[in-house]
Amino acid sequence: MSDNTDDGDDTGTAADAPLDTDAGSDDATPNLAIREPPVVLVPVEVLEGATLPDALVSFLAPARVIVLGYHVLPEQTPTEQASMQFEERAQAAVDDIAGAFVDAGGDPETRVVFTHDRDQTLERVAAELGATAILLPNPTGAVSEVLVPIRGTIDDDRLADLVATLADEAHERVTLWGLTDSPGGFDADAAAADAADRLRERGVTEAQLTTETATTETPIRDIVERSTDADVVVMGEGDESILDALFGDDAERVAEGAVAPVLVVRSREPEADDVEDSDEE
Repeated sequence: MSDNTDDGDDTGTAADAPLDTDAGSDDATPNLAIREPPVVLVPVEVLEGATLPDALVSFLAPARVIVLGYHVLPEQTPTEQASMQFEERAQAAVDDIAGAFVDAGGDPETRVVFTHDRDQTLERVAAELGATAILLPNPTGAVSEVLVPIRGTIDDDRLADLVATLADEAHERVTLWGLTDSPGGFDADAAAADAADRLRERGVTEAQLTTETATTETPIRDIVERSTDADVVVMGEGDESILDALFGDDAERVAEGAVAPVLVVRSREPEADDVEDSDEE
């Protein structure tokens, strides 16, 4: 188990030390069909006493997990001051959570950060780590139903690698739910079928998979409502922020306890060559 302390804030300060890229359970048998072993960033508001359900820890343990303990500061409080005052307590709380992943067979890494802007810090740290997904932790019991809404362009291989790594054949069923806003719009049927093919290629069994499609003008609202019947939701970033839908102050805000944990699959960072080519065009 490795750890880092990051006195970062909304200025985007980099971490003090590189992370071990070989993290993972020593006893785990790698799935050779997985293209990119998934990295899951698990943000936890540690000074508020936040914890993770044991069932969620066990579900996530096969991935490379980074537990990010964070504390949001008042605007007038310097991050350096908070670090000196709270770092030891915060790191102890993060270590307790990381210990649960170790008990579940994982080899987590940890970070502690004090920030004035939670969302900006999560995005910054996720980019630094090359995280496959960010967890929005919520209460859950035993994980048996995994809902995968597909509502537009998504990194299909990242999604498939993540779900195939986490979905235990003996326990978890996966529902691929294609969503479109009009019959002639996004091809939800093709997207769900393609996702199913990619999961099969990675060892997810036919018995685990269900595919559905729906037409809706309010996909975020529908996903949030249906998430109450799922144990974990896995979805792409999309054009509309799921962070805002679940935790924000807009009309679609839903209380944290009313929805399942959500894994938001991030799009890959563009390669330097791709950025240069785009700039030339």
